Amino acid sequence: MRCLGELEAAVMQVLWEEPEPVKVRDVLERLDTGRSLAYTTVLTVLDNLHRKGWVQREMESRAYRYRPTRSREEAAARMLGQVLDASGAPEVVLGHFAASLSAEHARILRTALRERDG
Repeated sequence: MRCLGELEAAVMQVLWEEPEPVKVRDVLERLDTGRSLAYTTVLTVLDNLHRKGWVQREMESRAYRYRPTRSREEAAARMLGQVLDASGAPEVVLGHFAASLSAEHARILRTALRERDG
């Protein structure tokens, strides 16, 4: 799973906010990018997201309905993992990350690590 471009991220935000799969037209109507977009532009973005594994699609009549393959939180966790993998020095990155955490976020991280370790 690769990181998202600006428009891809905006499309994913729309999909994560919708409880049911949506058509291209629905995504286009809900997008708030500050610029006018063509239907075909949103269709292309959704096709790219499908190819990258970010969304699933199902045919309904003659149009696809799209939905995310993972939650916003799962996607964020995977992207963090990719950043660590790409850094070449995950221990350094994690050290900087840990130092930057608020007390509350550090508590949440400690709890998650304890739960993981059983």
